[in-house]
Amino acid sequence: MFKRRMVLSALGLAAGLNFSALAQAQAFPSKPIRLVCPFPPAGAVDIASRAIAAELARVLGVTVTVDNKSGAGGNIGGVDVVRSSPDGYTILMTTSGIQAINPALYSKMPFDTMKDLVPISALVSLNNVLVVHPSVKANTVAEFIALGKPGPVTVASSGNGTSIHMSAEMFKHLTQFNMTHIPYKGSAPAVTDLLSGQVQAMFDNIPSALPHIKAGKLRALATTGGKRDATLPDLPTISEAGVKGYESGVWFGLAAPAGTPAEVIAKLNAAAVQGTKSPDFIKRMTELGYNILGTSAAEMASMNQTEINRWGPIVKASGAKVD
Repeated sequence: MFKRRMVLSALGLAAGLNFSALAQAQAFPSKPIRLVCPFPPAGAVDIASRAIAAELARVLGVTVTVDNKSGAGGNIGGVDVVRSSPDGYTILMTTSGIQAINPALYSKMPFDTMKDLVPISALVSLNNVLVVHPSVKANTVAEFIALGKPGPVTVASSGNGTSIHMSAEMFKHLTQFNMTHIPYKGSAPAVTDLLSGQVQAMFDNIPSALPHIKAGKLRALATTGGKRDATLPDLPTISEAGVKGYESGVWFGLAAPAGTPAEVIAKLNAAAVQGTKSPDFIKRMTELGYNILGTSAAEMASMNQTEINRWGPIVKASGAKVD
């Protein structure tokens, strides 16, 4: 009899816990949400983070704050989210670089991008653009490649393993370009040094480079996508400019810690997709060079696997490694 009471008590406790979790998921959200941006302010990831945070706040009716936790190619912000409570109140603006490039690049990855993070929605994609300081004597990709023959060209990036870094590594691999890679803790500080002439070139995300291109402070040579970018239609792609087989881009999306209730993920996905359809969001993003996605969680999971299959061999071929 005693054993039976213990079993019934345990079943009752489990049912109570399940009911409590369900009730919490149904009440979600009831307090502010923290969106971790794993790169510094003013870069392309930060711009997208703040744009979707405003939309999530509007749709969900709670405050959504952006918390910049930069470093290690996005891994520091990723660790912050992975170690947080899986309740939907701390989420990550992840990137295809974090999801697929970092696991191949870092010999000691601090978390498993496929197991420790749950996809919510891939929001936007964009191409990168090869830009140089005006003092660099190159107006075309061919002239830029020629600069690398006598000596190394300094090429900045937003950090080891980011799409900006790997865009440069792919270029180096396909052209035997002689470069010195200078990693920064985000696009914004890298662009700052590029504008001052401390470094010579960068394969920057279009949104963060575009204002400086328009102001004549940086010279754009080519974009990195498979076709010309609508934001810079007069620029050739790097492939068009003679580097056959070159194509590189990136996408950004929301993810949550593993263990976050499915009902919470569903609510966050619905809010994110609705946000990407907002006229204000579309206008702001497309004017800066982003392409709108707004996928389901399952579609984002599939994109993660596709990127791993794509970038793993490229990272290996480049020889790039971070200990």
